Amino acid sequence: MTYDELQQALKVFGLGEQASLQEIKTRHRELAKRYHPDAGNNGRDDAIRELNEAYRLLLDYIRHYRFGFDEETFYEQCPEERIRRQYEEDPVWGGRS
Repeated sequence: MTYDELQQALKVFGLGEQASLQEIKTRHRELAKRYHPDAGNNGRDDAIRELNEAYRLLLDYIRHYRFGFDEETFYEQCPEERIRRQYEEDPVWGGRS
């Protein structure tokens, strides 16, 4: 897989630079309904094939991605928890005095 292929797959799905697995699966389901041959896909016989190839490529990319479970990565992925932790004991923000 090349970076250009990955970007093309994201373009097929209409996704930006960041997407969760759930967003990818949801978008695939929506587009599969739209492009399915039985749905009358406006003459694009290759649309469902292109969609499924892009889906396989995205899932393959995610499958090989290594997720970080360290504290810094957790707070990057959950900014609301980082903010809560930062201000939880501050009396001005409703924390303990």
